Amino acid sequence: MPDSFGPRGKAHGFGRFTHGDSDRADVNEKTVRPLDAEGALNWLRSQKDVSTNRIFLQGWSNGGSTALNVMQRQGAALGYRAALAFYPGCGPAALLAQTLTSAAPITMLLGTADEEVSPERCQDVARRSIAAGSKIDVVVYPDATHDFDDPGRKRQSNPANSAALEDAMVRAIAAVDALKN
Repeated sequence: MPDSFGPRGKAHGFGRFTHGDSDRADVNEKTVRPLDAEGALNWLRSQKDVSTNRIFLQGWSNGGSTALNVMQRQGAALGYRAALAFYPGCGPAALLAQTLTSAAPITMLLGTADEEVSPERCQDVARRSIAAGSKIDVVVYPDATHDFDDPGRKRQSNPANSAALEDAMVRAIAAVDALKN
């Protein structure tokens, strides 16, 4: 699992409305972090103990946006076999395109009470992308918040987050298992 933030001294991440922050430039989800994920893919492909046709990409929040951008850059090329994006940002500042073109399947997991990103915007991106031929599954969890899968007491005290976490775990395992075929 590549860490784009920690080695660059940004382990704290970035909050809502920070796309204009100049401190984000070296961890940009459109221009920098996709290169990290692509480098990780190349490294994994070089490992003798890795099934190169089963490499899966997963990202959370900004990393979810990065995952969507990687899949957009990948297009029809063979690369990551599938992607799972937890509560990504889907606005123009976060994505390379508002219509994703990817041959590999993508699953987006969104909460309707997300206080950081717009689940509606991601649903719009998904609708356009599906109409353009991409295979995108969108799962929307009613009343779940951003970071609904954070196992901490604060997030899991919300019953909607607990239900979303349980379902997301099942879906993530199923998505990886589907790559066996």
